[in-house]
Order: sequence, then C-alpha cells, then structure tokens
Amino acid sequence: MIDIEYFLSKPCWIIDILPKQVPVGAAGQYFAIEKHFLSPPHIDAIYRKFAILLLKLNCYDDIAVYQVSDESWQENPAPSVLEQLVLERKPLLVVLKQSQAMLSITGDDHYIAVYGDDENTLQLIGSIACAEGLHIWKP
Repeated sequence: MIDIEYFLSKPCWIIDILPKQVPVGAAGQYFAIEKHFLSPPHIDAIYRKFAILLLKLNCYDDIAVYQVSDESWQENPAPSVLEQLVLERKPLLVVLKQSQAMLSITGDDHYIAVYGDDENTLQLIGSIACAEGLHIWKP
C-alpha cells in the first residue's frame, strides 16, 4: 500500500505551461488566458504533453498509478493504458517508486503538482518537461 500522505508532506513543485507563478494582482489577463487554455483544443494538447512526460518518466522508474474515480492502483500500466488515462483527463496520482516522488493530475488544470525533494528526480522531471514545452517551478 502506498502512503499518499507521506508524499503530500514533501515539498511541492509545479509542472506548468507557464515558466513561473503569476503574481497576485499582476497586469495582464491571466484568468481570461487560463480559461482559453483550459478549453479544447488547447487543454487536449496540454494533456498530450502530460502523457508523454509520464511515459518518458516511466522509462527511468517504476510507477504506480492511482485512479481517484475508482480508487484503484495499477503498477506500470501498459504505455497505451497510461496514455489513455491521462488523455481521458481523469484525476490521477502517479508515484515514481524508486525516486520517492508523486505527481498529481486533477484532470481539469493546466499543471501537475509534484511532491518530492530528490534533486536528481526534479532535474529529470525538469528536463523532460522542458522537452515537452513545459516548465517546473516552486510556488
């Protein structure tokens, strides 16, 4: 059994379409643009990037995927299954087992929360995210 609370106690990082957190009260149209990106076809493209990121991470580490909707765990699901779960935009928790990190995907946001404190893992996630046009930052 995987202890989700253990991971939630770790530092949180964000994998996002934006390179850093937008400050409260910033100029610009953050909420209008966020709404735009959260609608098709943009959100579909973002979740494709998320799926590719997870598939690439699974090359380096065993993963366990928790489907929130049916409270089930899958160990190293087939690549097509993992991709489909992400593209269906269901809430998922993905644990990198050896790296001791957890990624949380809500299914309706333009970011993934990453819980972990291992520098090598965060660098790997950052490299893969960058290759997919995503960014990682600490809130």
